[in-house]
Amino acid sequence: MSIIKQVSLLSAGCQPWYRDVCDCSRDCSFAYSSTLATYIYKLDDQYRRFKLDSVICEHRKTISAIAWNPHDSNLIASSSADHTIIVYNVAQQKVEAKLEDTKGVPCCIGWCPFSPDTLAFIQDRGPLFLWKYSLQGDSNTGVQPCKDCAGFNSAVTVFRYHHKSFGKIAFGHTDGSISICVQGIKSQKHILYPDERKDGSSSAEQDHQNPVHNLLWDPLSSDYLLVANFKHGLRLVDTQALTVIMTFTLPSIAARISTLAWMSSGPGMFITGDMNVGILRVWTVARSSPLHSLKLKKTGFHSLIAFESDQLSQACSSAKVNSKKTDYISSTSEVCTKQATAAGVTYTPPTGHALCAFSDGGVGLYDLGKQKWVFLRDQGHIETIFDCKFKPDNSDLLATASFDGTIKVWDVNTMEAVHTSSGNEGIIYHLSWAPADLNCIAAATARSGCFIWDIGKGKIIKRFLEHGKSSVYCIAWNQKESQRIASAGGDNNCVVRLVDGTVIAKLKHPAAVFGCDWSEHNKDMLATSCDDKIVRVFYMLANSEHALKVFSGHTAKVFSVRWSPLKDGIICSGSDDMTVRVWDYTQEACVQVLRGHTGPVRGLLWNPELPHLLISGSWDFSIRIWDTRDGSCLGEVKDHAADVYGLTCHPARPMIMASASRDSTVRIWSLCPLVSSLEISILAGKPLRELIASSDAPLSADSMPLLHGTRSKALLLQRGNDNDSKQKLLQRFSQFFTAPGGATNLWNLVDVIRGKAMADMPESYSKGILHIKHLIDSKTSTANQLEMVNVARFGAGGIGTPSREERFHEAANIYLQVGNLQRYCEMMVALGEWEKALAVAPGVSMPYWESLARRRSEQLVSEESDDAVAFLVAIGDVTAIVDYYTSRSKLNEAVLFAAAASAGAIKRTAFSATQTDGFDSPSNPELLQMSIDALAECYFLDGSPILAACCHLAVNDIQKALCKLLRGNELELAVSVGTVLGGADQLVAVAVDYLSQRCEKLLKWNIGVSLLKNFSHTEQALVRLCCRCAASAAELDDLYAHAGLPSLDECLQQAKALRESPADVHDCVKYYLLSTSPEVGLEIGVAFIKAAMSDSDWTVDAILEMVQLLSYVRTQILQKHKLRDEVLAISAYAGALVAVRRKYYPVVSTLLHCCGHILKRMESSCLPLAANAVSAEVDAWKAHSTVTRTSSQVATKEQEQVYRAFIGRAGLDRGPVEAGPDQVSGSNLPSYSEVHLSYFTAARIQGPVFFLEDGFSAISLSDALMWAKVNAFSPLASAEHLNPF
Repeated sequence: MSIIKQVSLLSAGCQPWYRDVCDCSRDCSFAYSSTLATYIYKLDDQYRRFKLDSVICEHRKTISAIAWNPHDSNLIASSSADHTIIVYNVAQQKVEAKLEDTKGVPCCIGWCPFSPDTLAFIQDRGPLFLWKYSLQGDSNTGVQPCKDCAGFNSAVTVFRYHHKSFGKIAFGHTDGSISICVQGIKSQKHILYPDERKDGSSSAEQDHQNPVHNLLWDPLSSDYLLVANFKHGLRLVDTQALTVIMTFTLPSIAARISTLAWMSSGPGMFITGDMNVGILRVWTVARSSPLHSLKLKKTGFHSLIAFESDQLSQACSSAKVNSKKTDYISSTSEVCTKQATAAGVTYTPPTGHALCAFSDGGVGLYDLGKQKWVFLRDQGHIETIFDCKFKPDNSDLLATASFDGTIKVWDVNTMEAVHTSSGNEGIIYHLSWAPADLNCIAAATARSGCFIWDIGKGKIIKRFLEHGKSSVYCIAWNQKESQRIASAGGDNNCVVRLVDGTVIAKLKHPAAVFGCDWSEHNKDMLATSCDDKIVRVFYMLANSEHALKVFSGHTAKVFSVRWSPLKDGIICSGSDDMTVRVWDYTQEACVQVLRGHTGPVRGLLWNPELPHLLISGSWDFSIRIWDTRDGSCLGEVKDHAADVYGLTCHPARPMIMASASRDSTVRIWSLCPLVSSLEISILAGKPLRELIASSDAPLSADSMPLLHGTRSKALLLQRGNDNDSKQKLLQRFSQFFTAPGGATNLWNLVDVIRGKAMADMPESYSKGILHIKHLIDSKTSTANQLEMVNVARFGAGGIGTPSREERFHEAANIYLQVGNLQRYCEMMVALGEWEKALAVAPGVSMPYWESLARRRSEQLVSEESDDAVAFLVAIGDVTAIVDYYTSRSKLNEAVLFAAAASAGAIKRTAFSATQTDGFDSPSNPELLQMSIDALAECYFLDGSPILAACCHLAVNDIQKALCKLLRGNELELAVSVGTVLGGADQLVAVAVDYLSQRCEKLLKWNIGVSLLKNFSHTEQALVRLCCRCAASAAELDDLYAHAGLPSLDECLQQAKALRESPADVHDCVKYYLLSTSPEVGLEIGVAFIKAAMSDSDWTVDAILEMVQLLSYVRTQILQKHKLRDEVLAISAYAGALVAVRRKYYPVVSTLLHCCGHILKRMESSCLPLAANAVSAEVDAWKAHSTVTRTSSQVATKEQEQVYRAFIGRAGLDRGPVEAGPDQVSGSNLPSYSEVHLSYFTAARIQGPVFFLEDGFSAISLSDALMWAKVNAFSPLASAEHLNPF
């Protein structure tokens, strides 16, 4: 496993430079492009929400257009300013075809509707090129210019194929004209110009200020074309008659159309997005004014795509349908649908969805029928992120600076922006937080000098212009002296000034200064990096412009410089010569040159706890982890798709870092695997003073890394002051090592369970998952605060009442006058005036009112309206409320209502309580548990096991919380939480067992033994650890003594004594495996298993303990033993049976395949297993498994029998851990690094990858964990142990 793993991703927004940068596929997926990356979102059918599926980063310059293949939803094409076009296979995560040197930047691309493998593209004035990518040989193969679409007098802005007329294409131009071309027929070019020229300007003057922004063919016509110009708005054009059929009128002269889309659900209906404000307008070709307008955002539209999918419509309308017929109206009348109105005209919202991209980078999927967002992401940067920094006094806040001219502050727990600067600052290269709790950021810009942004006030409070018009590349706020700010600029100066603007030093350099950094050991020491290849150190008290020290050695410009926070006098620098150099100020020399990057080095970061650990980021897209002691590279990742600029870490979370890149993303990383032995030592009870040192300690495999930072020393001091020291120690160090995204929330809930009052909880607690006893009060408090805010609401205009409704009203009034209240109510229902009906219904009876309220709620549920909830609350039908929200994946709301009912805040009416509908409704506590379980499972399947555990702790369910942590491989956290809360010794023992296997992998045998001895129920794990240790006899005797086991010779003697007693066969095998004759134990164990399997009705329980014992044998011994294949086959088959009962379904068939493969390679075998029988079990399993079965597969009668027999051998799971597949943190995070295909399924691996012993076969880490928990041996059947823990 890599020493660095990605734990979180902040994706970019949609770029505003080119127009065709978002699109939808026919399989309910959508895509949008930032500057360099295309983001693919797919619908999660189970929870009916869109999730990031993959990130495509194949271009090196700005993406200019994307287009999804209408014939194959796995293919998406993209063009770029790097003069390339790429066809990408999303399912296989690979480039299907690449066209290089398009001789220009394609402004628009489009798939030919009548040729699935042909892509059209155009740049400038044409011609239109057709690329048949399936014929790709060399770069020009398959590319042909279309002679009928060439020779335009004005550059093309957009083109669109006609969906029905073969070869018919419309082009929009920068001069405002449109052209219609038909392949094979003489083209009609520039046939229509805007005709509004009332200011007397010439055509050339005005037209180039009025380009065509978008155009679309009418889906119901062969000739009609909808055209949007920058100035002259919206027109419907008859391309055959060359006339404007309709000119559409916008509400104001300032309104401009940016984009448009036809709605196939409403004939003649289309939507547009305004350019300056995020107003979506609904039109029909029959009217010149809009039918309806919706303000979706403050910022204007950039692109708009109509997204109509049956799959999406079904997913977003999955309200449970009652099996009995439900009438929502009176028994004699039809319901009169109440429609929205606009300008006095009846308006029915179109069905379907709109994919919206906005000028601020926001992207969303809007449900037009329900008028609400299905998906919305509106906070990402839209360009290169040059820098990122954690807030000094808050490790949860991360600031980013971008090419797009904004600074954003993110909460890393939710990855949501909590503050955003006003923008308009041009390029922001660098930022620096003010020290301590000063809530300000200093920033360096390309053209606007430097400034200080006060986050609390939300404005810039100071600007510095000492660098003139030159770019400022770096800014550093002195963390030891809060009045000083240094900046490095292209004017060859490093300026040091006070916060009030007083310049105290202007340090002249011979060339541009790119970096500057203050020493954390001496507030007057400043280091700079320069274009002249030199690193300089200045001493501020010297009052001299000359450097105190000069370091030369780089062979190209030096961009970055950083002082070590732990070792006084140590500096690192990154250069365009692709090296990182480490300098010792006291020796005046370079003490280390770090080589390995293949591009200029930009980002540099010293770890705040490990003095030799240095991280660098480069233009080669990589992040490297270095041991500066010997210059070795400890690890490398290439998940960024472009240059890596900013790197940052916070002392409170020293093993968590963030990186920023030209791919417009921020990624959060964990370095915890590097110090795993240190974490385990803390859990094993090793004294802290042995782990926290003031002297330097090497980072090597033979010794444990020691902590040196201020935070670890503070934790050591706190340990001495704690009354409840062990629990506090585990909690603090858990937070010290664990990544953001739920760990803080988890420990807050632990405090609540241990009795901490709400008033004593930190402010962050109220923003996360709350304990059930605080949930109602907290939400009530929030409601009270909102109630105090006056919110203005504007209603829609009324319409005249139809004559039919007048008659109904007259009849209803008569019923009211004669006292027939029930009939009056039914008439009001028929008219859709439910409020009047419900107001009068109690006059009939309360049971009638309740039945009416239930009918109203059922109607609203069918209409997907949240208004139904109010009526369900009124009648106390909590089950229906929970079902309503759960079916819509609003699991947090379901939990809240279930909690309110459980607390007695929602009561079922007496009449409702008698209506059981033929089944027993769950009690309120059961509903609460069901809701919590559903929410936890949602988090877990999303790759967030810590948040899933939080859900269970919210209802004091410690067992399930620990199970989620175990299944998510959050082992240290499971041990810490289980130890602090108690009452879950068996689950803690399981976590400790897995951690001991990690010690085995790290060859930390004594630490593993210490860990196991520190907890109960770990006797078998101690035996396994000692059995697998390969060492000298003396070393093994020492390890055995530490574990409390007999020596090697004593084990052999006990084994021989037990061999004569059949009742003690397991102990006999155990002691043989611990002795100098483990091969004897193998023979006895295999004989025992064969005898057990000879019984016709054997189950896995009869052999499982022995199979586990045999897995303790060392690899070197098993590989040479004659029973190797028999042991491997038995282990794989038993593993498949255990996987079935643990619900590890993704690995069952692979385990059986492995067993069958081993059986086939055996020359002879006495095992009661046959390769053909195992193959039949594989087929039977696949025929029944939802994981592998296709829709056309149906199990045969023989397969049914084989399946039942196979399942019967598995039996029931009696282990302490809940059944279900493992899902590690970050399992759903896409990466850019090389795509790995699973050895199990040949499908691409999403999330963390685990490599098998051959070095190239790979499986997902989740699959590796499930395999290792049921079968200790590798899937490659090499007799190597699989250890992914």
